[in-house]
Amino acid sequence: MDLVHKVLNILLPPISTILLLCFFPLYLVFKFLYYIKRHIFSENVSGKVVLITGAASGIGEQISYEYAKRGACLVLVDIKEDRLGAVVEKARNLGSPDVIAVGADVSKVEDSERFVRAAVDHFGRLDHLVNNAGIGVSGQLKDMKNLLPRRVMDVNFWGTIYSTHFALPHLTKSKGKIIVIASTLGWYPAPKLGFYVASKAAVINFYESLRSEIGGDVGITIVTPGLIKSEMSDNLAKKVIDNPIICA
Repeated sequence: MDLVHKVLNILLPPISTILLLCFFPLYLVFKFLYYIKRHIFSENVSGKVVLITGAASGIGEQISYEYAKRGACLVLVDIKEDRLGAVVEKARNLGSPDVIAVGADVSKVEDSERFVRAAVDHFGRLDHLVNNAGIGVSGQLKDMKNLLPRRVMDVNFWGTIYSTHFALPHLTKSKGKIIVIASTLGWYPAPKLGFYVASKAAVINFYESLRSEIGGDVGITIVTPGLIKSEMSDNLAKKVIDNPIICA
């Protein structure tokens, strides 16, 4: 057995290097062609109905503007309803033909049902669901003396599940798409962010499973951004203690 190990230790490194040199160029070519294909044949979203949660700030706000520039009709959802007005106005100025705002808490089943119904009642259809709403909390397990960790899972995980549940029949009908904003931390854990990391890992794995369930009826895109300058990241960087739960 020792002899086998010695032989493998000698042979495996050069074999692995040779295989890498052979296949890595092909991988790069494939990625390049895929990149070209995506940009040439990108979906025309003009006139399509897009529902975006967590749209009042951060990533959700910027996603709203990108869809608006491409002529999509928007349903903007956020618990901070008072901040949606400015986003609605800017989205219209950027080219969205119609925008409605709905104040809602994605962690509540009845709210999720309500904003999906509002989208379909107003526009008659739903093409894209962007599950972006999320919150973050920093701290060690030993310091957690309240229900903040539960709130993180309720918003980040269950908040996406509820909206997807109610939107899925309409997305199936329109052959639409689900876009879910997770995080690289779902793959690479970080200290003092365990509850946030756990919620994003749950999101990634759930939607990977859902993709296999629904097949090609509805497209699913799982986005795992790194550190993004936003309200959440700024507050986490400042190590907010008095109010440790931060809206994404």
